[in-house]
Amino acid sequence: MTLEALKIGHFLIGLVLAAWTIAFLLRIVLTWYPEVNLKQGIWILAVIPTESFLATTRKFITPIGGVDVTPVIWVGLVSLVRELLVGQQGVLSQVLLKLQAAG
Repeated sequence: MTLEALKIGHFLIGLVLAAWTIAFLLRIVLTWYPEVNLKQGIWILAVIPTESFLATTRKFITPIGGVDVTPVIWVGLVSLVRELLVGQQGVLSQVLLKLQAAG
C-alpha cells in the first residue's frame, strides 16, 4: 500500500465515520419530535444509513422510560471506532506517521 493510498484511505474512513456520527446525532434529535415523518423529506438521509443498525439494536435494548437510547449507544460505538482507527493515537494514524517518518 502506498503512502498516498493510505492518506486517502485515512481521510475517507474519518469522513465516513464522522458523517455516520452526525446521522446518529440527528436521529437522537429526531426522537424528540415523534410527529416528524422520517420517510419523507430530508430526514431520509439520516434514516437510510442508521435504521438497520438501530432496528437490530432495539431487539436487545428496549426503550428506557419510553426513550429510545439506541442512537446514543451507536454514537458512542462509532466515536470509539473512529478514535481507534483515525484519531490522534489511532492505528491508521500511527501507521501513517511511521511511514511518513521512514520515507
